[in-house]
Amino acid sequence: MRAGKLRKESSVYRVIDERAVRCFAMLRPRILLDEHIPDCCHVCQCDIVGLLMTPSPEKFLRARITQRQDVSADLWAIGVDPGGEFRFTAGQYATLGVETPHKLIERPYSIVSSQYEREVEFFIELVPRGELSPLLYELRPGDPLFVRKTAKGRFTLDTTSGRTRHLLLCTVTGIAPFLSYVRTLYSDWKEERFKGEHELFVIQGASRSWEFGYRTEMERIAKEVPWLTYVPTISRPWEDTDWTGETGRADDLIRKYADQWSLRGTDTTAYLSGHPEMIEHGKAVLNRCGWEKGALKQEVYFIPQGKAPTNPD
Repeated sequence: MRAGKLRKESSVYRVIDERAVRCFAMLRPRILLDEHIPDCCHVCQCDIVGLLMTPSPEKFLRARITQRQDVSADLWAIGVDPGGEFRFTAGQYATLGVETPHKLIERPYSIVSSQYEREVEFFIELVPRGELSPLLYELRPGDPLFVRKTAKGRFTLDTTSGRTRHLLLCTVTGIAPFLSYVRTLYSDWKEERFKGEHELFVIQGASRSWEFGYRTEMERIAKEVPWLTYVPTISRPWEDTDWTGETGRADDLIRKYADQWSLRGTDTTAYLSGHPEMIEHGKAVLNRCGWEKGALKQEVYFIPQGKAPTNPD
C-alpha cells in the first residue's frame, strides 16, 4: 500500500496507511477535540489508533530511560538516552511525551544535564492530577518515551550584558536549569575554557531538606571552585528537626544575601526558577532593591488549575 500524510499545524498524527484515510476523515473531528477514539474502525476494522497516532520521526526522537533516582515520594530524577542527536544550551528545556492508547501527552521539562553530556537528565515532581507526570512516574529504566528533537527556551546564562555576577533563586525542581549552568561551567573550568570570570550565587528553597535532590553535588562543586556559592534553605524546619542550615523561603532571603554578597542590579543578573509565587514575590523584592527588568530572567513552573501549590517556598 502507498503511504500518505496528513499535515496539520502542531499535530503529531501521521497517516501511515492509505487504507486509513477514509477512517481518519470520519474520526478527525473527534481526534482534534481529544475525544475518545475507538480502538478500531467499525467500517473496515482497521487499527485506527496504531495507524493514525504514530508520532512523526521528523519531530520526535524515540528515547529511552537509562536510569532513575527517587529523591522522595513525589520527586525523582531520570537519565534519558535521546536516541539521536539532541542539541541544547544550558538553561533550555526539552519536551517529553508518553504515548497513551488515544494520544501523545507532552510537557516541557528543564534540562539538568550539561550540554556536553550524552544523556539528558531531568528532575521531576509528581503532580497527582497532572496529565504527564503520573505517566512518567510509572516509567523505569528501559522504558521508552518521546522527546521533541528541538530544545527550546531563553533561560540561559547571561554572558553578553556585561553583568558578570548571577543571583540564582529557585524552588525544588527549579534547580534544574541552574544545575545545567553549573555542570557546563564546571566542565569548562576543568578543561580551562572558563577562567571564572562569571560568579554564580544560588539560593534554593524547599519545604524540607530531603527535597534537595542535588544538594550533595552542588555543595561539592562549591567547595572546589571559587565562582560558585550555594545556600539551601527550608521553610518548615519543625518538620525537619535535624536540619541545621538556613531557614526561610528563598525570596525572603534575597535582601540578606544580596547585601552579604554585595550584589547589585548594575553588575548582577537575577534568575528566578520554580514556583510562581516565589517568582512573583522575588521579583517584587528585587525591583525594590534596584533590579530593573533587563536584569531579571524567570522560568515559571506550571501549576495546574485547581491544584493547591505543593511547594510555595
